[in-house]
Amino acid sequence: MERDELFDEDYLYFYEDVLGDERSDLAADLVWRLLELEPGMMVLDLACGHGRIANRLADRGARMMGLDATPLFLERARADAERLGVEVEYVEGDMRELPWESRFDRIVNWFTAFGYFDDDEQDRRVLRAAHRALRPGGRLLIENNNLAELLGRWQPWVAVERDGDFMLDRSVFDPVSGRASTERVIVRGGRTRRTSFSVRMFVAVELRAWLRDAGFSSVESYDGEGEPLTVQGRRMITIARR
Repeated sequence: MERDELFDEDYLYFYEDVLGDERSDLAADLVWRLLELEPGMMVLDLACGHGRIANRLADRGARMMGLDATPLFLERARADAERLGVEVEYVEGDMRELPWESRFDRIVNWFTAFGYFDDDEQDRRVLRAAHRALRPGGRLLIENNNLAELLGRWQPWVAVERDGDFMLDRSVFDPVSGRASTERVIVRGGRTRRTSFSVRMFVAVELRAWLRDAGFSSVESYDGEGEPLTVQGRRMITIARR
């Protein structure tokens, strides 16, 4: 999968409802609370997208850096930071190859931005790179689907419509590899295109084992409201301490 084929203008268009201001404000509130952030802390938004979390945390006084592999998203992030009057250093890069050691107090990885590489070892490299980039006592937050809940309502076909345009996903989960593979068809403005991708998915105990193997000393799991994780929680927030 070419990430530019997945994370593009169509992605922002069809996901606008879940990426909008109200939900982004709530997400930034939750990140601030769960990570016990304070003004002046050095924070990396890892796979920052178009900056909706990083810019909000910067507005609260965090010293923010955002890293992403998609130039389009970084352009949007910089423009939004300028509009809001906040300072964020946005960097194009590979989350497996972070060039920093003991640089950050906190790292945020939000909205299922982990698990897109082709094999487990590549995704494990991301966790090891994040561990190196954190200062002693620093924390990593990963927000993604709670597989234990998702499998109970799995739908092989999902359709999103907006103003007469459609995004159609056909997804299959492989319990052996732990990967959800999706074929996506987008019909927008009279144009049809197809792309495919797969995402590594986790139950809490497995992600905790990966993080401990990467060197983190402790791991806690929460639901999308910041409460202790249960099988009913649609989202899973994992916080690992270096």
